[in-house]
Amino acid sequence: MKKLLRSKTDRKLAGVLGGLANYMGMDSTLLRVIFVIIAILTSGFPLLVTYLILVFIMPNEGDTYS
Repeated sequence: MKKLLRSKTDRKLAGVLGGLANYMGMDSTLLRVIFVIIAILTSGFPLLVTYLILVFIMPNEGDTYS
């Protein structure tokens, strides 16, 4: 079973988009481009809030205890 984790190796800021791309099985660069396009179209605020929430909710890749 896949877990939604922030990436430690594929990160630009906090690893949220790298972790989401890994979870969804897509290229992280493509997800980052989609993120920027949607941020431009929505003035950025909703995605910024969502990103910040995910930074605090998603555990790091090496910090999981299972």
